[in-house]
Amino acid sequence: MSSAPTRSTVSLKGSSKIVADFFEYSINSILYQRGIYPPEDFITVKKYGLNMVITHDDDIKKYIRKILSQLHKWLMRGNIDKLIVAIVNKDDYEAVERWQFDVKLFSNTEPREDAPEKLYEDVQREIQAIIRQITASVTFLPILSAGNYTFNVLVYCDPNAQVPTEWIDSQRGGMDLEGRVENVKFKEFSTNEHEIGTLVSYKLNE
Repeated sequence: MSSAPTRSTVSLKGSSKIVADFFEYSINSILYQRGIYPPEDFITVKKYGLNMVITHDDDIKKYIRKILSQLHKWLMRGNIDKLIVAIVNKDDYEAVERWQFDVKLFSNTEPREDAPEKLYEDVQREIQAIIRQITASVTFLPILSAGNYTFNVLVYCDPNAQVPTEWIDSQRGGMDLEGRVENVKFKEFSTNEHEIGTLVSYKLNE
């Protein structure tokens, strides 16, 4: 007979699912708000007590779900340090905008035995605040010409992480931005196991 999962294992699994879901809805929100794909490629769903958008394009969904499936495994193992969503120009593949999600697993950095249990409702409120900031970012981010941009996802893992053979080891330095750059840090959210920070960097118009 197999032993029942420990409380910490269940907590880590649940936390990894929360973080992976946050990445999925954040990526979709960024693609929609920044006009990377036309509005008709998205549908409205309810998540986090908010009206969220998610793509119904099969190719985009397949691409994002494939990334998230692997991300969930890395989150469970504590292998991931950050996720980058880079908005790039289709003509020269130069990055013009960079969304950075920093990931910290508490068990990798500090003991949490005495930390109070965090309720999902509290986590959801923190995520709501970040999603609202992503939505409001269109008020200060430069306008992107529709149809001229695409996106790329990069993941920073520790050297011991098992990487699928179909994943490409990027040599582009994390799609760094060149020229004059502005950085805007968003709010953070945390579970009992993870802490996620969000930052957007964008090129200023010359």
